[in-house]
Amino acid sequence: MVGDPPRQQFVLDTSLFLTEEIRNPDESLEAAVLRLLDLIATARLELNMSFYVPPSIHDELTTILRDRGVSETVFSRFDTWIIRKSPDRYGVSIPANIVYDFIDEMSSRVDRGLRVSEEALREVEELDPDQLRPGDDGHEEFMTEADRILSEMRDKYRRALRRGVLDSREDFDLLILARELEAGVVTEDRGIISWADQFGLRYLRGGQLPTLLEEYLTAAGVEDCDTKEREPGD
Repeated sequence: MVGDPPRQQFVLDTSLFLTEEIRNPDESLEAAVLRLLDLIATARLELNMSFYVPPSIHDELTTILRDRGVSETVFSRFDTWIIRKSPDRYGVSIPANIVYDFIDEMSSRVDRGLRVSEEALREVEELDPDQLRPGDDGHEEFMTEADRILSEMRDKYRRALRRGVLDSREDFDLLILARELEAGVVTEDRGIISWADQFGLRYLRGGQLPTLLEEYLTAAGVEDCDTKEREPGD
């Protein structure tokens, strides 16, 4: 190894492991996650990097990956190379201005959500009564014009209230842990990226992490860092 690079720590989001951005062409989800975990293992052993997840994100990711049928090898390697740590919710301080901005943001989003609902209601009111009935083809799943409006309203309402904002305890745990450890955040979630900026945290798009690790390992003189298999204790 050429020199000792400065120690780096990262807190990983669920979206990192699910994004298409970490996959090679025609690569399965499981293969991509295993390749990423192998890079993480090599970076821990060769560069003394540390990678963390809060328990809430660990549980969320485990549930999603099990639903997608990945093998137990993934969970074994994940638990070996990624540290599970609860954030210090009582010890980590948050500037009052961040809380103020969050309240202001949520108030504005609620107003936007109400406007979306009002617009949909007015559209339904203007429909002809015949447009509120299913068609004559006998299929129960037939979507009326009112159904279409309600479906669009749900999408618009979700975007108005949730896109680009912290909307779960998993997101908050991620940021608090990163602030506690002075670590970088790795995510594909735009809301987390926006608030990582507010928290004064370093952040990295999830799809960039494999390339970053490969470049660090190459610069450190680690050969075949993209394919090398690592086992605990190597």
